[in-house]
Amino acid sequence: MEILLVRPDRHGRDILSVARHNWLQTKRIEEADNLIRYIHNECYVNVGRTKRVVHVRTIVQQYSSNIIRKIMFGSRYFGKGNANGGPGAEEIEHVDSLLTILNYLYAFSVTDYFPWLRWITDFDGHEKIMRDAIRTARKYQDRLVDERIQQRKEGVRVIEDDLLDVFINLKNPRLTADHIKAQILELMLATFDNPSNGIEWAMAEMINQPKIIEKAIQELDYVVGKDRLVQEYDIPNLNYIKACVREAFRLHPVAPFNLPHVSSVDTTVAGYFIPKGSHVLLSRPGLGRNPEVWDDPLTYNPDRHMKSDNEVVLTDHNLDMLSFSTGRRGCAGVLLGSTMTIMLLARLIQGFNWELPSNELHVNLKENLQDLSKAKPLLALAKPRLPHQLYTPGIRASNDPGKNKCRWRSKERKKKKDSKERELKQQV
Repeated sequence: MEILLVRPDRHGRDILSVARHNWLQTKRIEEADNLIRYIHNECYVNVGRTKRVVHVRTIVQQYSSNIIRKIMFGSRYFGKGNANGGPGAEEIEHVDSLLTILNYLYAFSVTDYFPWLRWITDFDGHEKIMRDAIRTARKYQDRLVDERIQQRKEGVRVIEDDLLDVFINLKNPRLTADHIKAQILELMLATFDNPSNGIEWAMAEMINQPKIIEKAIQELDYVVGKDRLVQEYDIPNLNYIKACVREAFRLHPVAPFNLPHVSSVDTTVAGYFIPKGSHVLLSRPGLGRNPEVWDDPLTYNPDRHMKSDNEVVLTDHNLDMLSFSTGRRGCAGVLLGSTMTIMLLARLIQGFNWELPSNELHVNLKENLQDLSKAKPLLALAKPRLPHQLYTPGIRASNDPGKNKCRWRSKERKKKKDSKERELKQQV
C-alpha cells in the first residue's frame, strides 16, 4: 500500500515513469475516443431516452475509471459492458465501491488510535462499510490478477501489454500476488476521482459563464481545428484549457484535506511546533480559497493562471493550492493524472456544444455537505460540433499531423499481438 499512502519506492516510480506513460498512450487514446462515441450515442442514437441530456458525472467517472482499467488490465470492462460504450453493471458497482472507500478515507475511527479495539467494536460502523467496499472492489480485480499470474506461469501470455504484466514481471524483489493486488487497488483509488471531480466542476462553472467556454473553444479551434480530435501531443499548446482545469482544482478540490501524514520527528513549520507522532492535514480549500493569496478567491476565473508566455501546469510547488501533493512524498502519478484531466476537458469542449436543459437558468454550484463534490450531479445538453465521422470508432482524420497518428484497427492490432505471442511462445 505504498504508491498512495507512503513514499513511492523504485517499483512505484517505474510503474508510473515517463517511459511507461508513453508506452500506454494508445490505451488512453482509445478511452478518449470511446468517451466521444458514448456521448454522441447519448445525443443521437439514444435521443428518445436521453433527450440529449447528458449525465456529466457519469461520463467523467466512466472515462477516468475506464482508463485505469485499460492500462492496468488491458480491458475497458470487467464484464460485457454496454453496447453504447457506457458502463455495465460490473463497472458501476466497482466505481461505487471505490467512491465509498474514498469517502471514508478521512472518517474518524476510534480503532485508529486504540488498535486493540479493532474487531471488538465498531462504534460508527465505518470499519464494516470500508471492509464491504474493499471486498466489492477486489472481487473484480483480484481474480484478474490470479488468472494473469497463472497464464504467465503456463506460458500462455509472454509479452507485456499492460501494467498488470509489468507488476508480475518486476524483480528484486519479485512481488507476491497479495502485494500486486494491494498496489492495484491503491492505483485505482489514486487515479479516478481527482480528474472526474475537477472536470465536473469545471464544466459546471464554464456553462454558467459562456464566455469562458467560448474562449476555450477558440483555443481548441486555433490549435487543433475541427477536422481532427484533440490529442495528447496538443496539450503543451492548450494553455487556456489547462488554466480551466487548474482553476477547478483550486476552487473545487477533490477532498477537504490531503492524505494524512505523521511527523517522524519534532519539527517546526511556518512557526508552528509539530511534535513527533502528530497527524498533519493540509486544508485544500484553505489553500486554494485563501484571500491573502488569491484575488476574489470564490470566483471561477481561469485567466488568473495565464501569465505571459509561460506554460500552465497543474501542480503548485509553492502550495498556494493543492492539486497534486508535492515534495518527497508527492504524488507519483502527476503526469498520468494531469494528462487524463486535460484530455477529458479538451475532448468535452472540442467535441460538443454544451448548454443547460430548458427548465434550468443556471447551474447550482452548491457543494455536498459530506464532501466537496457538487451537491447535484451536473446534467447538460450536448450537441456535436465536429464532422460526423470523427465520432465513429476506428476512423481518424488523414491530415492528423501528430507523430502518434492512430492508423490502427482493433482487429489488425489483435492479429499482430496474437502472432507475436505465438512466435515468442514457440521460442520459449
